[in-house]
Amino acid sequence: MTQRQIVQVFEQYQKSRMQFVQTVADMASRPQNVEILQQAGVMSLLRPLMLDVVPSIQQTAALAVGRLADHSDDLAEVVVREDILPQLIHSLASQNRFYKKAAAFVLRAVAKHAPELAQAVVTCGGVDALVVCLEEFDPWVKEAAAWALGCIARHNASLSQSVVDAGAVPLLLLCLGEPEIALKRITASTLSDICKHTPELAQTVVDNGAIAHLAQMIMNPDVKLKRQVFAALSQISKHSVNLAELVIEADVFPAAVACLRDPDDHIKKNVSTLMREVAKHTPELSQVIVSCGGLAAMIDFLGNSHGHLRLPGIMMLGYVAAHSENLAMAVILSKGLLQLSLCLSEEPEHHIKAATAWSIGQIGHHTPEHAHAVAAADLLPRLLELYMDIGSSEDLQAKCKTALKSILQKCTDLPCLEPFLYDAPSNILKHVLGQFSKVLPHDSKARRLFVTSGGLKKVQEIQAEPGSVLQEHINNINSCFPEEIVRYYSPGYSEALLERLENYKPA
Repeated sequence: MTQRQIVQVFEQYQKSRMQFVQTVADMASRPQNVEILQQAGVMSLLRPLMLDVVPSIQQTAALAVGRLADHSDDLAEVVVREDILPQLIHSLASQNRFYKKAAAFVLRAVAKHAPELAQAVVTCGGVDALVVCLEEFDPWVKEAAAWALGCIARHNASLSQSVVDAGAVPLLLLCLGEPEIALKRITASTLSDICKHTPELAQTVVDNGAIAHLAQMIMNPDVKLKRQVFAALSQISKHSVNLAELVIEADVFPAAVACLRDPDDHIKKNVSTLMREVAKHTPELSQVIVSCGGLAAMIDFLGNSHGHLRLPGIMMLGYVAAHSENLAMAVILSKGLLQLSLCLSEEPEHHIKAATAWSIGQIGHHTPEHAHAVAAADLLPRLLELYMDIGSSEDLQAKCKTALKSILQKCTDLPCLEPFLYDAPSNILKHVLGQFSKVLPHDSKARRLFVTSGGLKKVQEIQAEPGSVLQEHINNINSCFPEEIVRYYSPGYSEALLERLENYKPA
């Protein structure tokens, strides 16, 4: 065989290898092909090609492995089991930017599926290798590395801590300052994934100056970047008063409130989540939200949205109202109860109804004025209906019960309470009768109305165990009226009178 023929053989072999990896990479991009490729044992065939002497074959083989692992957690496990990760990471430092991008994609594709797979990436030294990639000049390599680090960090605090310990945070913040929008998006998302687990992790990110970088991008016109920025600020704010105050001090508001009118649903949801996480901590932080127009904007947002988009806003109203009488009254005066009433009626999901019931309870439990506002909005019968509905979830029933109990204990609007005498079970009824027993001794008009409306008669029909709280309230109510009136409305009294009439003999 001549030298020319030998060269032709090697060229043909190289061409075949390239054609194979390119075909597999193309096929792996379509989910319907993944199972067929898996059954053919493609991973074992790709492994040696990732060490090929030809860089383009190495890169394409890595791309194929990444696409397969991305589509299937089973194939991601095969990547770990076949010891592909160590050889991938080992060769990462000496390869070009195209290979590094493909390798970071493989690590991301493996890590995203489960904490165990992400831990396998960490154990093989994947995090350190990815952090080195963050120092690359090429923005696409940085983006691929940041994305992979986010997929590792998102699973739990331990994995997130491994990303922090590898020195990723300062480099990620440098990436946040790069001009490429795609890199900014992925970096903000990764910072969010790191922050979300514990106050300590969030504090580490904040200590490196993350809030100032994120705050500068709130008004960026890129929709996807704004989504990630607000998500990251939310994850920082949720952990502690101190972290929420740092977000406030970065002048995030009122610019964030204006974004509740953004056309993008994800931005609006993330903004309302941020407002919820800030407002929940203290009355002072809630007041900041209210003072910059956040309450009115949130109520408008609830009126123009539906489903899961409403949930953070519903809870934000509850957190604001829970802090003080004045803040709860601010929610009422901003027509917050009207919107919560609509949410309770319109939303089919029980967890959204439960959050709404909770927020209503936070508004109404402060004073008789607050309870009256809830009663005037006709929300008490609706809460009772949901509590007694056997189709309601346990959480919904529990939230309705708690809200009813807290509001009824403050409600002195007796006409609004009277329907409960006919419909409420004994565990709710005792709170209703408790309010009657407090108000009736001091209000003669209320006592007269209670008799003429049939309320006193209904009380006499209630069956209560002797010595129970319910019986005690009934006795206290009866003591507000002359004995003959109580006797007159007691069950069986009319029959007794008729019997006396039949037995009566005129003189």
